Amino acid sequence: MTLSANRVPGVEARAGKFPGPSLIPELNAIQARLGWLPREELEQLARETRRPRYEIEGLISFYPHFRTTPPAKVSLHVCHDLSCWLRSADDRIAELRERYGEDTDVELVEVSCLGRCDVAPAAAVNERPAPVADVDALVTAARDTGTGEAEAASRTEPWPNDPYPAGAERYASLRALLAGDLAAEDVVATLEASGLRGMGGAGFPTGRKWGLVAGAEGDLKYAICNADESEPGTFKDRQILADQPHLVLEGLLLGMAVIGAELGWVFIRHEYGPEERVLRAEIDALREAGVIGPDACGSGRRLELDVFVSPGGYILGEETALLECMEGHRGEPRNKPPFPGGYGLHGRPTLINSVETFADVPVILQRGADWWGEQGKGDSVGWKFFAVSGHVEHPGVYCVPMGTTVRELIDQAGGVLGGAAVEAVQPGGASSNFIGPDQLDLALDFGTLAEAGTMLGSGALVVLAEGTDLLAASTNVLRFFRNESCGKCVPCRVGSTKAHTLLSGVLDSGSSTLDETQRARILQLEEAMRKTSICGLGQVALGPVVSVLGLDKGGAAAREQPRPGGPEGQPDR
Repeated sequence: MTLSANRVPGVEARAGKFPGPSLIPELNAIQARLGWLPREELEQLARETRRPRYEIEGLISFYPHFRTTPPAKVSLHVCHDLSCWLRSADDRIAELRERYGEDTDVELVEVSCLGRCDVAPAAAVNERPAPVADVDALVTAARDTGTGEAEAASRTEPWPNDPYPAGAERYASLRALLAGDLAAEDVVATLEASGLRGMGGAGFPTGRKWGLVAGAEGDLKYAICNADESEPGTFKDRQILADQPHLVLEGLLLGMAVIGAELGWVFIRHEYGPEERVLRAEIDALREAGVIGPDACGSGRRLELDVFVSPGGYILGEETALLECMEGHRGEPRNKPPFPGGYGLHGRPTLINSVETFADVPVILQRGADWWGEQGKGDSVGWKFFAVSGHVEHPGVYCVPMGTTVRELIDQAGGVLGGAAVEAVQPGGASSNFIGPDQLDLALDFGTLAEAGTMLGSGALVVLAEGTDLLAASTNVLRFFRNESCGKCVPCRVGSTKAHTLLSGVLDSGSSTLDETQRARILQLEEAMRKTSICGLGQVALGPVVSVLGLDKGGAAAREQPRPGGPEGQPDR
């Protein structure tokens, strides 16, 4: 079928262009082998695949992971985003520049979130993640024999959403489904009854999504686990992948079996090399055991899994930008509708859920919808993973009952550094509006936080201690969104740049407050971006700044949080 014949809105520009397959895995492989993308390698790739060089150059110029110049012997990346900034990243970067600035062996680059906010300030030496305190030792190693590969940080104690005790056979629900002991309709009904919602941001009901994709027309369907969490403060999915690859993959495989898909992928950010290796090892073990393959669990059904490594860019967390990337295009969001459930990867119905969402499915099917509902507090249901960072004593991942209050979660993380008071909190990652110290007893749940003018978002709670410059903090967040804008739509691309320029000028002047003219300008830009940006990135980019302006008036004046534009997302994550 052709796109032009079906007149699918939002993707007309792709008709007849570069039908695939995606060249991104090949480009990733070349860079992994050589450290960069030499011209002769690109010319050879163009010849072998019969694809024009300008298509390849268009991909390389869009994705930040690709480089067209040889790297230095030591590539040193240091994060400067909010969680690291709160832990004196600017000072540490200045020290590193003084130490290595004239060193021709070392290329020091400030980067956006590395997904290691629990060890902030975070760094990576030749792509090996580490806290800044370990940089000198890793630089020395990189000059000599190499840094080696980092191991995924895991814990021995099981999380409460794991239904399998030590030594028990896993993938029980998948085996039951493939054996005919569990019906696909019953899986969907149980998920609907449980109240499980997408844990990637937008909170779309999981059972409803699975039912919609299962009922979509078409004999070829796909399923994708979105493991591209790239938002400052967000690292819970990384921990789930390290500790629970069996649950993530079982949830994905169950989704494939329910909707009728034979092929599924985990789309993972390239900075998660240790976790990628954990996933690949689990997939290899499943294939060797016959759980996946042409005769999955002896059922006669084909189920195949693979890992697609992202070439970089926060925007790829938006589900349609992710699909564009997997199809081999620049990762620019599509207009909606159509939604991926009806028109997704290669125009086929596609199920996309987050890491945490898939990881929760097995325990719900094993213990029942009622059990899941009982795990929450008050009217909330289930367990929720949170990444807690910033000014807390023990940054890390915490799994708590949904409905736990902000204050209770901060206490679990050891309280505020040095016993200081709370100045503000971002409860749901960089996209969420700041709340003030008078709102610490808010329940961490979708509806409660939305009513308070913020959102649960990506499950990333960032704590700011008393005395933190909130305008500077929110401007740091805006810089991230400005840098990560894909540039497709003018409101996001231009609005984020204009707002950041204005706010940076105020901060550079030594002030932390805006005059009435400046406030009015920020509010105009926020409204334009919120109402006219294509995807959630532009719609929420100025929300944190505006919420800080509201906090100046007492905390309750934060504006209503705009909602990202589709199922499962932040933006559509």
